[in-house]
This record gives sequence, structure tokens and C-alpha cells, in this order.
Amino acid sequence: MASLRELLSGPRYEVIPAKGTEQAVADVVPAGMTVTVTASPVKGLEPTIELAEKLAGRGYRVVPHLAARSVASEAHLDEIVARLKAVGCDDVFVPGGDATHPAGPFHGALPLLERLDEMGRPFGRIGITGYPESHPKIHDDVTIQAMWDKRRYASYIVSNVTFDAPGLGRWIGRIRARGVTLPLYVGLAGPAERTRLLRMAAVAGASESARFITRHPGWILRFWVPGGYSPDRFLDRAAPAITAPGAAVAGLHLFTFNQLQQAEQWRKAALERTGIDDQPRLAG
Repeated sequence: MASLRELLSGPRYEVIPAKGTEQAVADVVPAGMTVTVTASPVKGLEPTIELAEKLAGRGYRVVPHLAARSVASEAHLDEIVARLKAVGCDDVFVPGGDATHPAGPFHGALPLLERLDEMGRPFGRIGITGYPESHPKIHDDVTIQAMWDKRRYASYIVSNVTFDAPGLGRWIGRIRARGVTLPLYVGLAGPAERTRLLRMAAVAGASESARFITRHPGWILRFWVPGGYSPDRFLDRAAPAITAPGAAVAGLHLFTFNQLQQAEQWRKAALERTGIDDQPRLAG
């Protein structure tokens, strides 16, 4: 259990830009931990960059999501890079993004990664997406090939959330067998209250909520069915796969749904369950 305890000591906390998010992070998340900030296909990248700037000013290691399809132009990208570098941000996560139509010249993550490379790699670390469960629009083999294509520009992979622990293990085996050796951060859904999830859906807006439910019907079922999901049970089942030597799992990526107090309480309880003190480790 040593490796699992280490993973629990310093997860990355994913938050959604919204009113009160900055203060909630400051009130709950231990200083020095990594906080990733999502991007909205409806609201664009400005709320993401603004929150990243504020959290960096509070001493957190911030990882903004630079959704490629939301970057309006190369000049827009230049501005984003300059703002993030000005606050000491050296780590970004580059997904394709869910915008129906690209706002600018980047139709997916790979072209944006290539442009960042042409700019001299302004960030020391770049994360890309992995899909343990099938993407609703892209075949599994294509998503694994995409990781291979992007590997030269990336520092690590963050897996999208999954509720299938054995499936996660099989997926890790598949990507390693294909020669994808990048360190992996395992996406883990944190504890979530149904009423809070509904409120977050309302805050996100009807169009985003509809898109989320359409793309992730399994999430809704897992959270609504009594006994359907528990991060503790998932970790217990996934532990052999994510602590295996060849898995190269570097950390946990906790999807908090902005329920930070519940997430941090769960983390502390999980640490106590494994029998170690709560000494946060800086996640890479």
C-alpha cells in the first residue's frame, strides 16, 4: 500500500471556474498543492486564465486547461502564454475541448501542441488526455494513437474519469503495450452530493449540462443509484493496477465538481485508513 498512500498524499484537485471557487480553494485545499482549472466551451478561456492567475497568486501550483478549440488565434495564444508565465505557471493541460466549432486555427490538441513547440516550449510541463472508457465520438484505437502522436510534445497523461477499475487496468496495459510511456495521472471522481451536482449543472448553463449528460450518461447513473459509486471502493479495486511497477502512475487527478470540502475530507479519511499522517506531497 506504500505507493497508494503516496498517491493519496498529493492529488491534483480539478476545479471549475465559478463564483466562489477561488475562496473555496483557499479555505480547503492545503497550500502548495496542485489545482487544475477547467475550460468551458461556452464561456471560453478567460475565466480559466483569470482563476489560474488568482490561485497562482495564493501560492498554489496551477494547471490551467488550454482547450485547443477555444483558442481564437495565434495572437490569443501568445497573450495566454504571457499571462501565465507572468504568474509563474509552468504546467498546462491541453485537451481538444468540447466547443462545437473551433474559435480559431486549432481544431484539436495536436496542432496547439505543435504551435507551443514552435514557440520554444514556453511551459516546462504539458499534460494530454487519455480515455480509459470509450470516447463518445472517437474509436479507442484512435485515442490511443493520438496519445502516441502527441507524446513528443507532452510530459504526462491525465486519464478521463472511469468507474470501471478492471477496465482501467486493461487500458493502462494497452497504452503501455503500444509504447506510450508518459507518466499517468489517474482520473478519479471525488465524493459528490446529488443536490450539489445539480446546482453545479445549473451554474454551468443548460447547454453545457445537456452536453455533459449526453456524453457521460454513466456518470449520472453511477452517482444516482444507491451504492453505485464510492471513491474508496474504486481505489481498493484499482490499487493493484495503478501501483503495478509497469503502470508508471505518477499521481491521482481528483475531479471535485467544486465540492472541495467533501473531497478534502475524503482524502484525509482515506489517508487515515491507510495508516499514515496527512503530509501533503507536491504533485508533479
